[in-house]
Amino acid sequence: MEKTVSDFIQDSNLQKKRCEPMGKLERSILHDVAEVAGLASFSFGEDKESRYVMLFKKEFAPSDEELEAYRKAEERRRRKERAALETEEASRSQKRPASPNSNYRDKYSHLIGTSAAKDAAHTLQDRTIFENLESEGAKKSKY
Repeated sequence: MEKTVSDFIQDSNLQKKRCEPMGKLERSILHDVAEVAGLASFSFGEDKESRYVMLFKKEFAPSDEELEAYRKAEERRRRKERAALETEEASRSQKRPASPNSNYRDKYSHLIGTSAAKDAAHTLQDRTIFENLESEGAKKSKY
């Protein structure tokens, strides 16, 4: 940590440096190192593990408005993440129209056959002759 702080101090082009998210102990050590080195340091973030430290050179220390802007930027980022999660969940929960994966005739063509039903439909005959005979036989048995 001391090396990153000293590199930041020696680099005249940088006015601020954002460190990686770290735990509470590491952040407190970094704040102490920055204070000894004469830098201003502020922590931003919400969770214990997602909080990070921003280092500022004393000449370019942020004003209260800038600090509030950094905090609001965190809030905006969290709102955007929540909105993205909500839209993703909404798109998942939308019901899609039910459509079969395949045609059942194609699936069971090995059992049904493809031309047998068409041939059977052409060979059907009119049953009026048989119906008349059956009805006459039924009349005779009743009497």
